[in-house]
Amino acid sequence: MRTMSLVLIMVLLVGMGAGCANQQSTVRTKQGAVSGGILGAVAGGIIGHQSGRGLEGAAIGAAAGAAAGGLLGSAADEEESRQAPAPEPMQ
Repeated sequence: MRTMSLVLIMVLLVGMGAGCANQQSTVRTKQGAVSGGILGAVAGGIIGHQSGRGLEGAAIGAAAGAAAGGLLGSAADEEESRQAPAPEPMQ
């Protein structure tokens, strides 16, 4: 029960962080969160299986991977928006 509560809190924190991301271009943020979540779930499942808690390991790994991937993707989105030329003002 305690682990499930921890996973729920982590998922909520990731969701709040993704909601605060740059609203102009979030393609890499979303891709990073999904990719990180998948890789984290696989790695967490393998590690958790070694201790007899594969599902819990996969859930924690997915949340941590999604958070890390989302942060890396957000940084890439921000870098892209800094390098893009400013839009022309409307007349």
